[in-house]
Amino acid sequence: MKKIGIIMGSDSDLPVVEKAFDVLEKFGVPFEVHVLSAHRTPAEAADFAKNAKANGMAAIIAAAGMAAHLAGAMAANTTLPVIGIPVKSSTLDGLDALLATVQMPSGMPVATVAINGAANAALLGVQILAVEDEELAEKLVAYRKKASDKVLAKNAEIEAKYNG
Repeated sequence: MKKIGIIMGSDSDLPVVEKAFDVLEKFGVPFEVHVLSAHRTPAEAADFAKNAKANGMAAIIAAAGMAAHLAGAMAANTTLPVIGIPVKSSTLDGLDALLATVQMPSGMPVATVAINGAANAALLGVQILAVEDEELAEKLVAYRKKASDKVLAKNAEIEAKYNG
């Protein structure tokens, strides 16, 4: 199975990004993690993106706060799908990171999840892999069924309590 590359602009992003690790581990999807900066290590970040496909990756998740150019830097250097996680910082509550990640120029798409949305970034990576992996696709169906069952159980409790 191909793996997901996970890049964060700073190790301070780790508490957010760890939620992606949890999801990928739950689905049995291999991944590798790096700290690379679009601004402080641009050559290394570009090298990572340029070689990601040859290194067995199917997609890249890039997490960054503030200026948040990391996902765009990845997209500029690979044709693999790039999923951006805007990370909330003390400045502007992550809105700056969200706008920097989502406002990519035409021809450089970055799929962008919610601020601190690492779990959804990982799920999107799983969905990308599941296009060609039936076992993974079945795990996604089971995951969604479990989420649906949980909501329906809560609904039944509320209906029983308030609708008598």
